[in-house]
Amino acid sequence: MASSGSSVDLPRKEAGVLRGHEGAVLAARFNGDGNYCLSCGKDRTLRLWNPHRGIHIKTYKSHGREVRDVHVTSDNAKLCSCGGDRQVFYWDVATGRVIRKFRGHDSEVNAVKFNEYGSVVVSAGYDRSVRAWDCRSHSTEPIQVIDTFADSVMSICLTKTEIIAGSVDGTVRTFDIRIGRELVDDLKQPVNCISLSNDANCVLANCLDSVLRLLDRTTGELLQQYKGHICKSYKMDCCLTNTDAHVTGGSEDGFIYFWDLVDASVVSSFRAHNSVVTSVNYHPKDCSMLTSSVDGTIRIWKA
Repeated sequence: MASSGSSVDLPRKEAGVLRGHEGAVLAARFNGDGNYCLSCGKDRTLRLWNPHRGIHIKTYKSHGREVRDVHVTSDNAKLCSCGGDRQVFYWDVATGRVIRKFRGHDSEVNAVKFNEYGSVVVSAGYDRSVRAWDCRSHSTEPIQVIDTFADSVMSICLTKTEIIAGSVDGTVRTFDIRIGRELVDDLKQPVNCISLSNDANCVLANCLDSVLRLLDRTTGELLQQYKGHICKSYKMDCCLTNTDAHVTGGSEDGFIYFWDLVDASVVSSFRAHNSVVTSVNYHPKDCSMLTSSVDGTIRIWKA
């Protein structure tokens, strides 16, 4: 992966602040085309926004505890969410109705993702398991349970044929769904977030020793490490920019960092929030980024 693009084109100018959540915002995510975003938080709600115009569109209420993660289907018709109430919620976006609640995790659920067709939701839990749920079936039982982890599973990514998960047990595990094979990369430090490069050749892992690690997915080789931020006790997102030229992540002191992918130098860092940055989410096409924080705000950044 070649490094290209200067720090000039990084989204460092604040273009808007989305306010409405009461208390910490735990995640903010663009939808598939980047025109809208979703957020969730301590106040037990999900919120749909047009971040480019600063407009709050809808609030989704049904969770009984904090909401930790949210994902929307590529056709923008359905949502999934999860959190402290141990259930995976499957929503209709337009009506705000809960279509189904998937029960099976024994403890808090940390992360959710739809597959590319929006037909399956995969969830990761504090109960050391990853579970897959069929959205089209009326059964509330999972269609697959992966419970080889030794500690809480914090984060998941999906490809067409794989589930990739990061755990507090220090591993990033890749499950090939077709052949039932598991590959384990042991980073020997608790993993609290993972993210795929846009070419899907690499996985970026945010570890609780305040180091981001980039792994080659084919060989498991540690390609690079990124440092400077503080990540010791909070779940915080990390991601690559949409050109794969830079790595970005938040910090517990409210800062955002951009690193050069190849040489791991800090290209830019600035104070974005008054408290822990829980989420960084890059726009799929434009030079634009969402951040969210324990300070209760979501901010949009542009170049």
